[in-house]
Amino acid sequence: MIFHMGALRHLAEKGRLEDVRRISTVSGGSLLVGLIFQESDMQWPSSEKFLFTIYPALRRKICSRSLQWGALRQLIKPWNLRFFLSRANLLALALQKEWDVTAKLSDIPALPEWSINGTTAETGKRFRFKHDSMGDYCLGYASTNTFPLAKALAVSAAFPGGFGPLTLNATKFNWRKRPTWEASAEAAQSVNTPFNSLHLYDGGVYDNLGLEPFLDAGKGISKIDGEAIIVFDAGAPLRSGFSALALNPWRLKRIADIMADQAHSLRVRTFHNYLRQAGGNGAYLPICKPAGEAANCISAAFAAGFPTTLRRTTIDEFDAIATHGYDVACTEPMFHQDVIPVAV
Repeated sequence: MIFHMGALRHLAEKGRLEDVRRISTVSGGSLLVGLIFQESDMQWPSSEKFLFTIYPALRRKICSRSLQWGALRQLIKPWNLRFFLSRANLLALALQKEWDVTAKLSDIPALPEWSINGTTAETGKRFRFKHDSMGDYCLGYASTNTFPLAKALAVSAAFPGGFGPLTLNATKFNWRKRPTWEASAEAAQSVNTPFNSLHLYDGGVYDNLGLEPFLDAGKGISKIDGEAIIVFDAGAPLRSGFSALALNPWRLKRIADIMADQAHSLRVRTFHNYLRQAGGNGAYLPICKPAGEAANCISAAFAAGFPTTLRRTTIDEFDAIATHGYDVACTEPMFHQDVIPVAV
C-alpha cells in the first residue's frame, strides 16, 4: 500500500491522476484504492486533492491504526466467533466499524473502471468485483447493488497462511452467465451456482500483477488498444535459503513460495515482452528496483523486505517506503514524456 502511495504521489505531481481510466488491483493495492475512494467521497481524486488531502490523511491513519488488531478485536463479540477460521470476514467488519468504509460497491463511480480481483477457491479462477457486478467466468456474474465495499476489500488480505478466505453465501445472489464465450453480455442467462458457499482468496493467488483485465497473456497483446498500462509491483522477491530439518513444517510453505515466485516471474516476463518486443505502451515499477545511488539501493532492500502485514507502521517506516515508491516512479522515462497513463 505504501509503495503504491509513493508512486501515485509522483503521478499526482505530474498532474496525471486525471488521466487514469482503468484500475485493476490485488492485495494491498485493493485496500489502498478503496481507502482513496473512501477519503475522496467515493470519487477518484484530482492530482491536487490526492497530494494535499488524501495522501496526508492516509499517511496519518496507516501510522496510527492497525487493521490487523482491528480485525482481531471483532472477536470480542461472540457472534463473530464463527469467522475465526475465515478471518477476512473479520477484516471486513474492522474496515466498516473502525475505518468507516460503509459504502456499497454500487457507490463506486463507473469511471475510472475499477476491478477488485480475488480468486475463487471452488473454481480456481479470477473472481472480480466491479461497481455493478461480481463473479468469475465459470460461475457467472451477479449484481453488486447492496454488496459492501469493505467485504470486497477484505478479499485482498485473504492470502493462504495468513487471513483465511472471505466466505460468501452464493445462494443470496442471482447469477447470470453467457451461453458461450463469444456471446454478448446481453445474451447472459440465469444459472444456478453449483456451490452454496464461495471462498474467496486474494487475487494475487491467481494473478499477482492484476494484469488479466488489460493484457492477453497468451497473445501478448493489450486488451485496451491505444492505452498505456502501468504496473506497480510491490511483490517481494523470493528469499534465498532453505531449512533441511526433516520435520520443519515451513518446508511446505517454501515449496508454495517457489511456485508463486515462478508464476509471478512468468507474468513479469510476459509484460516485459509486451513492452519491449511487441511495442506496447506502458511501464513496470517493481518495489525491488534500486532508484539511484547506493543509499537508494538500501531503500529498495528495506522496502522489498518489509513484512507484509496489516499492522500500523511508524512515520519513519512509512516515509522510507513511500519515498522509495516515489523515487522508482521518478526513474521511469515515460512519466517525463507526453504519454497518458490510463490503466494502473
